[in-house]
Amino acid sequence: MKNYSIALLPGDGIGSEVSAEAVKVVEAAGKCHGFKIEWVEYPFGAAHYNKTGEILPASALDEMGKCDAMLLGAVGDPSVKPGVLERGILLTLRFHFDQYINLRPARSFESVPCPVSLKDGVTIDSVVVRENTEDFYMGIGAVSEDGSFNKPFEAKRGLYNLLGNLEADFGDRFPAALQIGALTRPGIERVTRYAFDLAKKRGENKVTLASKANAVPFLYGFLDDETKRIAKEYPNIELKIQNVDAMCYQLARTPAAYGVILCPNLFGDIVSDLLSALTGGLGLGAGGNIGDKLSMFEPVHGSAPDIAGTGKANPIAAILCAAMMLDHIGESAGAKAVEAAVSSYLAGDASEKPIELGGNANAQTVGDSVARYIS
Repeated sequence: MKNYSIALLPGDGIGSEVSAEAVKVVEAAGKCHGFKIEWVEYPFGAAHYNKTGEILPASALDEMGKCDAMLLGAVGDPSVKPGVLERGILLTLRFHFDQYINLRPARSFESVPCPVSLKDGVTIDSVVVRENTEDFYMGIGAVSEDGSFNKPFEAKRGLYNLLGNLEADFGDRFPAALQIGALTRPGIERVTRYAFDLAKKRGENKVTLASKANAVPFLYGFLDDETKRIAKEYPNIELKIQNVDAMCYQLARTPAAYGVILCPNLFGDIVSDLLSALTGGLGLGAGGNIGDKLSMFEPVHGSAPDIAGTGKANPIAAILCAAMMLDHIGESAGAKAVEAAVSSYLAGDASEKPIELGGNANAQTVGDSVARYIS
């Protein structure tokens, strides 16, 4: 029996509720497919921060780095100023472990209503490959009360350490803000190759890049050119470049027409949420932050503190994250078993669906039901 060490960070809000059900389903898959998980749980989140003032110590990062992967429930709580936990935990994990791919699959289920019409037999099976360390998520910027800026900055990434000074003056004395985006050749190269390799693995002959070079020519014009250069390495796969606004329009009209969608950081955040809405809601949206070191898997729905403790949390996204995690560590049979169990469960009695999908089942009941379908 193979043994794996998985870091578990339940986090805030509904995080502990949904991650508990994901753990339950993974354990069931392990019994059927011959592997065992040692869960290494961490307390970091709002409650820990409010009690200790500690966000995410370096010692914990060192420990986490020894694990095979991480499963994260959710981070964020109204008791903590917005951005403190998100930057201090989520972004720290992404940048420390250089998780340069944010992978967000979107799949329609026959029994889950789609807000747009799909022809009989047509399904949505897309995946957003989102660059996860650059673009407008560099954290470089400032707000000025008098319109003048003179601020040093530093952005540490796995590929480089960017140092500089943000200096500007609007002349007239009014409040203003500046935010800097950045893209690099090596950053674009690795995410582009990942997207094309994924298309090849999925048996597809096209990758669609979400861009906006006509309005942001320096940043996204560079993105287009660099992506085209790497695309030449894959002569059997077409690169289609589409303005992100046109893509959102077409996704709402013909969502099943897309397979692998390659996005810079900002657009990937938006497009993947749109696809989640088209395939049943955020409660079904799984995500993975993937790199060459520790990779982290988390549902896209966030901590949802307004429904924490009510039983309304839908753990399907967390369970699908667990399937992605199993595939990542090499347990592909277990991953497929979890995905099949979710499909079988969702095809069952409507009254036994999660509350989010119109049923009566709380998070624990959903987890129990999916675990029974594992084979």
